[in-house]
Amino acid sequence: MRANKSVHEYINQKTTTNTYASNATSNKPNASNVYGRLAKYFLVAASLSAVPTTYAYAEKPIAIAIHGGAGTIDKSKMTPQKRAQYDAALSAAVNKGYELLAQGKTSQQAVIAAIQILEDSPLFNAGKGAVYTFDETHELDASIMHGRTLNAGAVAGVKTVKSPIALAQAIMEKSVHVMLSGEGAEQFAKSQNLMMVENSYFDTEHRYKALIRAKQKLAKKEQELKDFQAAHHVLDAEYKFGTVGAVALDKYGDLVAGTSTGGMTAKRYGRVGDAPIIGAGTYANNASCAVSATGHGEYFIRYHVAADICARMQYQGVSLKQASDTVVNKVLVEAGGDGGVIAIDRNGNIAMPFNSKGMYRASRKHGEQAKVAIFKDE
Repeated sequence: MRANKSVHEYINQKTTTNTYASNATSNKPNASNVYGRLAKYFLVAASLSAVPTTYAYAEKPIAIAIHGGAGTIDKSKMTPQKRAQYDAALSAAVNKGYELLAQGKTSQQAVIAAIQILEDSPLFNAGKGAVYTFDETHELDASIMHGRTLNAGAVAGVKTVKSPIALAQAIMEKSVHVMLSGEGAEQFAKSQNLMMVENSYFDTEHRYKALIRAKQKLAKKEQELKDFQAAHHVLDAEYKFGTVGAVALDKYGDLVAGTSTGGMTAKRYGRVGDAPIIGAGTYANNASCAVSATGHGEYFIRYHVAADICARMQYQGVSLKQASDTVVNKVLVEAGGDGGVIAIDRNGNIAMPFNSKGMYRASRKHGEQAKVAIFKDE
């Protein structure tokens, strides 16, 4: 019987179907039958109410995964102090997102909160820690996608928006467009009362030093090769990586993915990578999974990495692990693309494959503590 059936419904049903049938010769219901059945009703209802919710109703999974970029992370140069800083930042971000999920907040809220913590840290190439362009400024990109509605928002090449992921969310929710760029995106940000800053807010000493080293290497290679584009191709991978992202599953069964980045060190001519490209650096679909990517963006765009992983799950019926491993460690490797992804499916399974030396990453599932890692053997 239904535990939430009212007493009156129960009496009326049983009186009509049973009492009158068993007393066909009488126009009055048999009181003993009615109240005997009523007593049984209360006994069953009481027993159901005594069953813990975790047993009476299956608890829906919640989970979150984040990344702080993949690349040539040199383990020999990772001092204990530096490692502690990365671990603390990653833990703070993943735990904040998880706490929101545990409180019944949405996966979108969790993703935004986690990414903003990483954007506010100078350790990662997004927001405050964004790398420099060739012209010694900062241009930031971001995107977000909701797996249930397939709505998405993206922003490219902004210079004065403190939180690009917040702008991407505003574009998704308040704009008729999916992607905005440059000055127009900044005008829209102002119309939404988002926090604006001077471009110098994103300045950091270690990123500036990295730019100087990159420009020196580019100049040397350009002299040898007589071609800036060719010189840029041979630039060390450490100058081409760096992104932050998050993927989450909430108790409502919705998947969301988000990505934010400062782009590529010494980029020129308004270059845009995969981070704001829906399907390349970010994708989410409740029918399959949510993915945020990090790596050499040009390859992730060409091979629409994030969407490919989701499509393999949806159309081939393969697992999240198999789909993500195939794309990252086979398709990308064969193409010459370095990087990795974080991905989560509708059952709360998490995959975080990468083909580079390391990837800053963390995850947390229901009933578990946060797991933080950087290198492959962790």
